[in-house]
Amino acid sequence: MLQTWIVVGISVAYLGILFAIAFYGDRRAASGRSIIGRGTIYALSLSVYATSWTYYGSVGRAAATGIGFLPIYLGPTIMLAAGWLVLRRIVRICRRHRITSLADFISARYGKSVALGCLVTAIAVVGVIPYIALQLKAVSTTFEIIRRTSVETSDSALTSVPVYQDTALYVALLLAGFTILFGTRHLDATERHEGMVVAIAFESVVKLVAFVAAGVAVTWGLHDGFGDLFAEAAEAGLTQVFGLGDSSGAWIWLTVLSMFAIILLPRQWQVGVVENVDEAHVKQAMWLTPLYMLAVSVFVLPIAAAGLLQFGPGSDADTYVLTVPMAAGLELLTLLVYIGGLSAATGMIIVETVALSTMVSNSIVVPILLKSAYQGDLAKLIKFSRRASIVAVMLLGYAYFRFAGESAALASMGLISFAAVAQFAPAILGGLFWKGGNRNGVLTGLVAGFVVWAYTLLIPSFAAVGWLSNNFLNDGPFGIRALRPEHLLGITGMDNISHGMFWTMVVNVGCYVVISLLGKQNPREQAQAVQFVNALEEPSQLAMLRKQTVSVGSLYHTVSRALGVRVADRTFAAVNADPKSQKNADAALLRHVEAVLAGAVGPASAQMVMTAVAGEEQLSVVEVMDMIDEASQEATLEERTRLARELHDSVSQALFSMTLHVRAVELSLKREGLDENGPVAKGVRELRSLTQGALMEMRASLFQLRPDALREDGLAEAIRKQSAAIASREGVEITVEVPGYRLSLDDAAEAELFRVVQEAVHNSIKHARPTRISIFIEEVRDVVLIEVADDGTGFDPEAVSFGGGMGLTGMRERVQQIGGQLEVASSPEGSTTVRVTVTAVQSR
Repeated sequence: MLQTWIVVGISVAYLGILFAIAFYGDRRAASGRSIIGRGTIYALSLSVYATSWTYYGSVGRAAATGIGFLPIYLGPTIMLAAGWLVLRRIVRICRRHRITSLADFISARYGKSVALGCLVTAIAVVGVIPYIALQLKAVSTTFEIIRRTSVETSDSALTSVPVYQDTALYVALLLAGFTILFGTRHLDATERHEGMVVAIAFESVVKLVAFVAAGVAVTWGLHDGFGDLFAEAAEAGLTQVFGLGDSSGAWIWLTVLSMFAIILLPRQWQVGVVENVDEAHVKQAMWLTPLYMLAVSVFVLPIAAAGLLQFGPGSDADTYVLTVPMAAGLELLTLLVYIGGLSAATGMIIVETVALSTMVSNSIVVPILLKSAYQGDLAKLIKFSRRASIVAVMLLGYAYFRFAGESAALASMGLISFAAVAQFAPAILGGLFWKGGNRNGVLTGLVAGFVVWAYTLLIPSFAAVGWLSNNFLNDGPFGIRALRPEHLLGITGMDNISHGMFWTMVVNVGCYVVISLLGKQNPREQAQAVQFVNALEEPSQLAMLRKQTVSVGSLYHTVSRALGVRVADRTFAAVNADPKSQKNADAALLRHVEAVLAGAVGPASAQMVMTAVAGEEQLSVVEVMDMIDEASQEATLEERTRLARELHDSVSQALFSMTLHVRAVELSLKREGLDENGPVAKGVRELRSLTQGALMEMRASLFQLRPDALREDGLAEAIRKQSAAIASREGVEITVEVPGYRLSLDDAAEAELFRVVQEAVHNSIKHARPTRISIFIEEVRDVVLIEVADDGTGFDPEAVSFGGGMGLTGMRERVQQIGGQLEVASSPEGSTTVRVTVTAVQSR
């Protein structure tokens, strides 16, 4: 027996170590020397999936079902193997849109719906509270066992402890303080909780070392290896240890459940998505986290077999990890195992409460405050709401533990919680890969799936506590046997988890798909669908889907009130915006401000704030689809930029080097006195001409591919370089008369005008067969004039019209987009002149 003061002292010391590690991690991050920038830390933090339910419960499940415990480890392995397809996509979307929780993700994907975010949060809280209670029970149970002489301790004895003496209560309060200290220091939830992540990674190492140490001691210390241990179990008739345990259907559903859980549990979303600092870390987690789970699972069966041999089939198998070493008198190992279990429980509780508090704050508290037109310090109230949510969630978990702690059903609440968060899978996966899903489909599917989950899984668990009559389970409500919760519509032969999952998924997916197909998406849903489904291919964001007029100063006031003056100053300094300016904010600043707000209060609440401050007008479907087309064009341009950069770094540089080498050879031959009219000299000159021409053509192509060249050189210089390349390639004389200074045009106007000049020159060469083309640009007062004239064969503009060929329609549309005018002067007997006039900007 270990004395109580020793156990308490070790527990407090361990929690103190966690505080120190978290504090150190935050200090390193503040000094710019982050220690979470390694894939190993990320993979270990994902191992928060292995809670005390896994740490203790997998052995208990193995004692009853043999290798039936494996699906809990197989599911995450399968999902992480597909991590580059699913998890990476989620990480990229969340970083781009500053999404901080699972509720915000679903809300943002389906039109930034406040109601949807609130519903997801409510389901998450209801579904996860029992899971938190399970962790508290594990801590309380193991604490009571380790300080008693007997390894047999009943649940009733544990829960009969007065509240003021209950270990679980003090653990809950301590963890609430830890979580508040390291989980809510920043208002912007997208800022990393680096100290917390480092502490969670450390806890993952501790619980792995403890479990493996227990397995090694049991297998080779108390027995002579795997063969001897399993031989003894076989002789004792413990056949359940060697069986599959569950039906194939149960294996399938448990695997599916755990696949969803590794991503959709709020704590997994927090460490896997929000705390991710590098997309590449997903690759390392794809193999390292499954390897971690393999190491844990190796000793599950040996410990289960040793426990059954030691205590018999009627004992509490969930505690074998602790009680087997304890019965053997291995006090140090027993203490290490206890600390490992404490790590498994505390890690889960800390991250889970951080994630849930963000969801409650962003999806419930902030929308209520905004709708009530709250005029106080919103930043302080948001931070307070998160801290209050942490305490409330922790106390709700403790209350559930006290009320349901005596029931054996609590041990199955892990899977029931898995089933609760699995209700988010259709909305998440559908939102990632199907553009047709809409808000009404998700709302209907979630509500229907959650109701079926509560009816088929949650309510039956109450019967074990005595809160519900067994007649309800056996005969159904009002004696209607077709409505029996565990045998709905007369389906039998399935365990309760498989039965519940089957019906929840049928109802949830069915409603989601059918309602989405029958209904229509609103403009915002269409825009969000494009961005989410095309997340890996679309590098740019859509323009804001609103028409807004708001001054920069008003926008600054809004941010400072919502997030505080310091955050507002950083926000506007990042884009060089003057907080005192009364000019209307442009689209880029509006997008930037909404992204910052979304990081603190969630996308839906950020949209509400922007709506309130700007009095926006929703756009029509046609306008939205135009913006979607614009986004696709921007994506194409960025791809062109990437290709241009690669060509410049490879082919262009090689051609330039060839030109220099050929010129060096030519000079060397000249010094050697070789005949300049001979075949060798002619060949070298021809080679130099070819390489120079190829280099000019490559530069011309780079200008066509890379609009960034316009920003670097300006329109006039870009046209000069482009014209030189075309003249060399086509054998046409092109003269360029342009100002020697940068024209007063914005980037968008320069890009459109460059394309217009390019098209005009192309048309002239293709259709007019000129010998000379002249390009003239001048800026007079507030007007920029551009003329492209040739001496070739003209045409009748009225006969061709702007609806005909030669790209005239496209040229006119480009000019009109920047507020200019295009004129074409030509005749069949004369030359052609394309003239463009556009108003210059007042300042660049």
